[in-house]
Amino acid sequence: MDADSFRESVETAKRTQLDRLGSSKLLLALTEADLSEPAVLRAAAYSEHAARGTFAAWAEDETDEEASAAFEATAAQEAEHLDRVLGALDEAVDLPDEPGVMHAYLRGREDAIERVAAGMVGRGLVSIRTHTQVIGFFVNETDEPRADLFRDLKAETEETLATGLDLLADRCATDDDWERARMVAEYVVQLAYDDYADGLAELGVDPKPLC
Repeated sequence: MDADSFRESVETAKRTQLDRLGSSKLLLALTEADLSEPAVLRAAAYSEHAARGTFAAWAEDETDEEASAAFEATAAQEAEHLDRVLGALDEAVDLPDEPGVMHAYLRGREDAIERVAAGMVGRGLVSIRTHTQVIGFFVNETDEPRADLFRDLKAETEETLATGLDLLADRCATDDDWERARMVAEYVVQLAYDDYADGLAELGVDPKPLC
């Protein structure tokens, strides 16, 4: 396996979950059906805050120097994303202490391969779809500056995902390494989907598409 086939494998295995995470229902779940601009921005801020904490913690204790540097760079990027989202929100926000289901799992990873696969690739695939929905929301609100903000964030998330794939290509020496990476990346997608589906269920909404 190589980096490209790894991404393809994860996306194929979790196509249903990723497609549903990429639907317009995602923002319903993230905002508890409050589809106002402040609520969407708060949800985005919570996500960036959790990611910053995860990557910062990994950067501190990772023994793989190249992976540690990538985690540090990603933590700095997530901090910048958080600042930009909070700037767009223009109101005080109480950022949560708890990381949420997905980041609680991520913070339990101790191996560089698993951290990269789960945090940079698995989470990246989810985040790209989240950014796409937020972009669409602000386009529909005719708020191009905020849509452009999330276009920037999405592009940088794509770059982080690509960096993660490159790191895996350099570290996965055996089929077992790739399999371990695949399992955690897919599990992160599943966790994100389950959290999304649970959120919709609380609202009485079916996550399955109407077709």
